[in-house]
Amino acid sequence: MATDISNPVATSSCWSCGEMRAAHFCHACGRVQPPLPVDYFAFFSLPKKLNLDTELLERGFYELSRKLHPDLYARSDQQEQEWSLQQSSLLNDAYRTLKDPIKRTEYMLRLEGVELEEQSKTATEKARATGQIKKQVVPPDLLEEVFDLNMQLEELRAQKKLGEDDPALVEEIGRQKLELEEKHAALVEQLQTCWKAWDRAVDSGNDSDRRSVRDKMIDLLNRRNYIRNLVRDVNQVLES
Repeated sequence: MATDISNPVATSSCWSCGEMRAAHFCHACGRVQPPLPVDYFAFFSLPKKLNLDTELLERGFYELSRKLHPDLYARSDQQEQEWSLQQSSLLNDAYRTLKDPIKRTEYMLRLEGVELEEQSKTATEKARATGQIKKQVVPPDLLEEVFDLNMQLEELRAQKKLGEDDPALVEEIGRQKLELEEKHAALVEQLQTCWKAWDRAVDSGNDSDRRSVRDKMIDLLNRRNYIRNLVRDVNQVLES
């Protein structure tokens, strides 16, 4: 059953009028409230599941945006203005995270105490700038394929610096890129199956099943992230 985002459970007394406040603002006097230390799901009064009602999420986002926007509190005292800014920032962060199924999954895993191996472009650039080694998880079944592809990418980079292109090499790299994209799509499909299994485990309260699904999602996300970034690297070389 969907939760009514406009009427979340009261959490404490309003600092202004003393009535029982809602999570983000007071229904009695309308004053914005100090942010609570809650996760993104609780912020929207949504169940902690991976198959969310995205329409409900979007409605909640726009409704809360209208009630928490800093412009509404421009004439309030500084403390209330700061609370509005904090609430709005949390709202935007929570919405951006929960509306994207992959980010939602990664966030759920963080709530479970799991930090995925860093595969992001930002991490790559940071590693290059600091000289640190970026943590990476290379799927064992891709080791040989990735080694060969990286060697080919280095060869193509060298050719491009000399103003040359080997059509056969470009074609071969393009073929491998298509295979990687197919692997990526298959991993996303497997993740979708895991989301359903996770929600069932949450409903049943079966911790063993939940841990099993969690571990499967960690593996799939690490593989998916690695392949995604490998495809990105291929595109950069082909388009340079």
